[in-house]
Amino acid sequence: MTRLRKMAGAVAAIAALLLVAPSSEAQVNKKQSAQATKLTAVTKPPEVTKKPHRLILQVNSNEPAMMNLALNNATNVAQYYQDLGEKVNIDIVAFGPGLHMLRDDTSPVKARIKALTEGQPSISFEACGNTRENMGRAESKEIPLISEAKVVKSGVVRVMELQEQGWSYVKP
Repeated sequence: MTRLRKMAGAVAAIAALLLVAPSSEAQVNKKQSAQATKLTAVTKPPEVTKKPHRLILQVNSNEPAMMNLALNNATNVAQYYQDLGEKVNIDIVAFGPGLHMLRDDTSPVKARIKALTEGQPSISFEACGNTRENMGRAESKEIPLISEAKVVKSGVVRVMELQEQGWSYVKP
């Protein structure tokens, strides 16, 4: 009830202001201008700052088609934002069987990755350290990675932490 009375009082005050007879045309214009300024200040949205564009692409399959799809996605997203003049960061995280994408000895896409990173510095590649260790034990050798790959302790944890920081996630 109190809220309704306050609202009624506010409406009455506004109505009284509108009904007051101005003493001159200049005062009318001044009041209208002031009211328009107040209205603009109330209805104008605050300046929107653009969020940075950040994308995680997960690769956990040893299928060349899946690897190429991830690279296609990364290329398309990078080009889209480049055309808009906006920045984007794209992180391709490989783990499990997907680590073959970043292996120097088995990657079916290493030449494409090399060319891509030369033209698109916004795209980075991260290799799961846990997967690399397990593959090394299974194959009784150190697993060589392409020079474009950075090793992270855990690929899954990396994906999770980037999502917690607001990155968008896509599994091609």
